[in-house]
Amino acid sequence: MVQSGDEDAGGPSWLKPLLRTVFFVPCKIHVDSSKSECNMYCLDCMEESLCSYCLSLHKDHRVVQIRRSSYHNVIRVSEVAKFIDISCVQTYVINSAKIVFLNGRPQPRPGKGVTNTCEICCRSLLDSFRFCSLGCKLGGMETDPALTFNLRPKPGRDSLYGLESDTSSSPRKLRKTSSAFSRRIEVPISHLEDDATATSRSISPGTPPIVSYRTSKRKGTPHRAPF
Repeated sequence: MVQSGDEDAGGPSWLKPLLRTVFFVPCKIHVDSSKSECNMYCLDCMEESLCSYCLSLHKDHRVVQIRRSSYHNVIRVSEVAKFIDISCVQTYVINSAKIVFLNGRPQPRPGKGVTNTCEICCRSLLDSFRFCSLGCKLGGMETDPALTFNLRPKPGRDSLYGLESDTSSSPRKLRKTSSAFSRRIEVPISHLEDDATATSRSISPGTPPIVSYRTSKRKGTPHRAPF
């Protein structure tokens, strides 16, 4: 599993270079090739933006794709959430994909009835968010030490499948089972047959007893009834 692993007080070491990078420009190396627009970034090399032809030089690296919405750079949540915690940042849905903006979009005049705005650029937000972009959350970390981009550990397998609650109740079940076994073990051998009979009766009280006909005497010659 890929981890961020390089976070300091200012977030991951690659975050600030990513936010400063210029995208959607022709690639300097593959300028003569078609579709050489730079819309990708390598989180390991932390250099300039990349085009699709540059990917061969970044095998096994963490590469993300940057997209555009209203002339602003965005990134899909499914890509960036693998490397950083994007909580407190408002997400949007564009072309059926959930995205976050890289940098702030100042909005000096919030809309009417708006009760919540970005703590950095004052853009209108939903009530459950604090920042409108990754860059604004990065700015908020300077005054709020509780903010972090560090990924939280994923829940264990037991809690994921709801086994934690079963485990908490299992000792009670085990105590009941063990006490039942202990009572059976302490029964004298001479009384085992009676206990087995009582147990069978309690399980199926309406079951008739099984009769063996092998030990019964053979019947005599049948006689025809008189007319």
